[in-house]
Amino acid sequence: MAIEQMKMPQLGESVTEGTISKWLVKPGDHVNKYDPIAEVMTDKVNAEVPSSFSGVIIELMAEEDQTLGVGEVICSIEVERTNSGEAGGKVSLPPEKNIAILSHSTAGTDRSKARYSPAVLKISQEHGIDLNQVEGTGREGRITRKDLLKLIESGNIPRAGAGNAEQKIEAKQEIPVSYEAPSAASAEAQPAVVPTVAGDVEIPVTGIRRAIAANMLRSKQEIPHAWTMVEVDATNLVAYRDSLKTEFKQKEGYNLTYFAFFVKAVAQALKDFPQINSMWAGDKIIQKKDINISIAVATEDALFVPVIKNADEKSIKGVAREIHELANKVRSGKLKPDEMQGGTFTVNNTGSFGSVQSMGIINYPQAAILQVESIVKRPVIIGDMIAIRNMVNLCMSLDHRVLDGLVCGRFLARVKEIIENMSSANTPIY
Repeated sequence: MAIEQMKMPQLGESVTEGTISKWLVKPGDHVNKYDPIAEVMTDKVNAEVPSSFSGVIIELMAEEDQTLGVGEVICSIEVERTNSGEAGGKVSLPPEKNIAILSHSTAGTDRSKARYSPAVLKISQEHGIDLNQVEGTGREGRITRKDLLKLIESGNIPRAGAGNAEQKIEAKQEIPVSYEAPSAASAEAQPAVVPTVAGDVEIPVTGIRRAIAANMLRSKQEIPHAWTMVEVDATNLVAYRDSLKTEFKQKEGYNLTYFAFFVKAVAQALKDFPQINSMWAGDKIIQKKDINISIAVATEDALFVPVIKNADEKSIKGVAREIHELANKVRSGKLKPDEMQGGTFTVNNTGSFGSVQSMGIINYPQAAILQVESIVKRPVIIGDMIAIRNMVNLCMSLDHRVLDGLVCGRFLARVKEIIENMSSANTPIY
């Protein structure tokens, strides 16, 4: 027998932490390879984490609702030896189970020299917390993200120089011994003290909501957002789609939505303006080859962004099918991590809840996001006549480090041109 450790896996691009929403095992339980042991939430996905080993659960290192950084130990397993006498090693999982490829350390590793997790380092630096003065509640005195959040909420933040507490954890990476005062942005990020009265309802912030908040804050702080909008006459599109929707639903079994036409138009325009399909990478800009459209899908308490891969190569029917299938997976909790990875540009269907104008926050690290607003009837001057037309606003937020107004204006003009010329004569569905 050997003791192996399972760690918090990487469950998506730019994901640095996950929350144990539910343990599916307890100490003493026997598990086989690939058996699910925990449900984990991130800002991108809810996923079951399968075991990398066959053996007996020895200890769970985290409580439910506890947030851990990627790579932090979540449990230990007494692993059964193989026929060759070696302990069951790291599992090579099939592609559909990539989320279960978890790193592990061998038995006997000295865990007394715990490292600060990326989440702990980030919070401490943002709020000027002297980690030498923090009492950790984690395993073997380890400082957890929750420890720091409690300190911030209490307002009793230990600053460097405010005390002479001995260092309790030996960091394996360089940590400043003193901190500057928090920036204005950091100060604004500290929890507000909100007075309450009888009848007020306190709603706990879930792990996924906290992760969404952190990513939105990161996007707004790091990306210099700019915004632009165009009006589009969607009258021909409305007539064309409405003439097809009943027969399409009977034949295919799912709806032919307006949104599918907009996603296809955006994918086509991205081929004409590949600069839009880019990402900021510090000392360079990466122009992505594949056109993978992220779409926002909301549940009652969270927002997920699954990806339509190679959207430019799909028909409108294919795009509509993927929108339908991905939305169903989100709402049934069956969305896989790889279905939320690789997005290069985001299209958000804000019009689905009646919005007519909005400014989206860019889906980090992409360079732009397009909001498709409600299609509404408005009087429009055509020549010297007033006509009632179906109009829609397309609102685009852009990363001004990567994109300028000129190329974005031309891109939106191309999307507008495609939408306004959609008809049975030049817009095949299949």
